[in-house]
Amino acid sequence: MQRHLRIAVLEAGTPLPAVNAYYKDEGYCGIFSALLRSSAKILGKECLDPDTGLQITKWDVVDAQEYPKLEDIDAVLITGSKHNSYEDVPWINRLVKFTQQVLAQDRVRILGICFGHQIVGRALGAKVGRNDQGWEIAVCDMDLTEEGKELFGLEKIRIQQMHQGIVYNCPPGVTLLGSSPRCAVQGIYAPRRFVTVQGHPEFTGAIEKVVIHSRAKAGIFSED
Repeated sequence: MQRHLRIAVLEAGTPLPAVNAYYKDEGYCGIFSALLRSSAKILGKECLDPDTGLQITKWDVVDAQEYPKLEDIDAVLITGSKHNSYEDVPWINRLVKFTQQVLAQDRVRILGICFGHQIVGRALGAKVGRNDQGWEIAVCDMDLTEEGKELFGLEKIRIQQMHQGIVYNCPPGVTLLGSSPRCAVQGIYAPRRFVTVQGHPEFTGAIEKVVIHSRAKAGIFSED
């Protein structure tokens, strides 16, 4: 029997227009679909067919505040966002509550990216907030813990970063995957439950360049 993996992409925002247009206006779901299918190709069809084995759905958790039923999915992917994970606003509070519901069961897995990483941390009771050291942007080294090296099969990861918010502490009972000079919690992991990273594995150099230029133009940070 052919294996299918049902992944719900919880879109916590919309990519910049230039980035979105490249992915045919499919939003973050389009970006992650490309990443997931290319990863499936590397694994090979004997593990997961990249064309027919992935059933990826998108959910607007900001405006529509739509969520999947857990019995209909195998995994949840929480995307990055321009919003702050630590804000006390209805849609973010609801996302945290949904994440806690997923964490309370043992079948559906979670993948958290940047904002999504922070949401998982917050759902687990960790402190999240703005980094006193400022922004971490462009390609940065993620220094892996021994557990991180074992999970990723690498000594170190170089990954695109674009964040000012951070998870301040690793939640109890959770494995720390790595850190950087500006961010002590770059990823967390619990076997067969979740994995998160503060960086952006879905960002290409071109995407990062567009985002940096746009935010510099908006005065969020300088051209330097």
